[in-house]
Amino acid sequence: MHRSWPWRSPWRWRSPSRIGVPAVALALLAAGCGSGDADAGPSPARSVLSQLPSPASPFWVNPDTHAARQLVAYTRAGDSEKAALIRKIAEQPMGEWIAGDNPGGRVRGYTESAVEAGRTALLVLYNIPHRDCGQFSRGGAPDDDAYRGWVDQVARGIGERRATIVLEPDALLHVVDGCTPQEFREARYALLKGAVERLKRQPAAKVYVDAGNAGWRSPDALDEPLRRAGITGADGFAVNVSNFQTTRASREFGERLSAKVGGKHFVIDTSRNGNGPYTQGDPGERWCNPPGRALGERPTTDTGGGPVDAYVWAKRPGESDGPCRGGPAAGAWWPEYALSLAGNSR
Repeated sequence: MHRSWPWRSPWRWRSPSRIGVPAVALALLAAGCGSGDADAGPSPARSVLSQLPSPASPFWVNPDTHAARQLVAYTRAGDSEKAALIRKIAEQPMGEWIAGDNPGGRVRGYTESAVEAGRTALLVLYNIPHRDCGQFSRGGAPDDDAYRGWVDQVARGIGERRATIVLEPDALLHVVDGCTPQEFREARYALLKGAVERLKRQPAAKVYVDAGNAGWRSPDALDEPLRRAGITGADGFAVNVSNFQTTRASREFGERLSAKVGGKHFVIDTSRNGNGPYTQGDPGERWCNPPGRALGERPTTDTGGGPVDAYVWAKRPGESDGPCRGGPAAGAWWPEYALSLAGNSR
């Protein structure tokens, strides 16, 4: 099973440090009008986002996401029902997907804004060479040296600020399942291990290597690959990124894998797992924009203890998995799907 990720965005990026994240807490005190142009000034979403996450969630809420802008649109249109649904997404902290050239400024902006808000930035690094085996999210750095330089830029952008990092979704899995061509596999292990080592030189960075999901393969298939990818030097691993396996199944999978890799901790992506996985139709397509899914547990570090460090929303709910089931390109905002996810959740 393969997955696609939301690294493309129709909004042109600007430094989040201009957003003034603490203003989110001052909801409705500002008259935020603003245009839809992402470079036109402070995010108009500041005026309609009415709460910060609970104290149990240390992660930063970006008021300039697709969901936040959709919330602005529905609010301005007077559509209170849709606004209430989208608010379930817009007010939660979600992963900032880092890919493409010159990532340092973006990472610096996100982490600076998070620090200003007293929060931690959640970053998803997604730029490994030969990414996604030529599927919907194909691409990545042009070669190994370029990737090493790219990771160095990310690390410099983080500096001494806090950041929780999910490292390269599917990169390890595509080696294990054979999707990545044989000639690139040894280099990929080395690149992942090198990325862990470089990122961990930043004193406040936590790094979790992506390790698949409970519906993919047994933990028995992953312990040795994780070691080769540098899990010993990482804070742990991530499970269920962009997938739909239940939190219970993900915890059980992660605990079994943790026992095989020295008790390493892990995080679970709960962004869309509220109704569990889709079980109908072609098994090879169940991962792509499946109908009837729901938002899962909200991001938090209050996970009941054990090796689970946090529930996170690495995948950004409402952003497409790819052009399937009527969806747009991978990573494009799909408001109808976002409304469905929110409408099916508590």
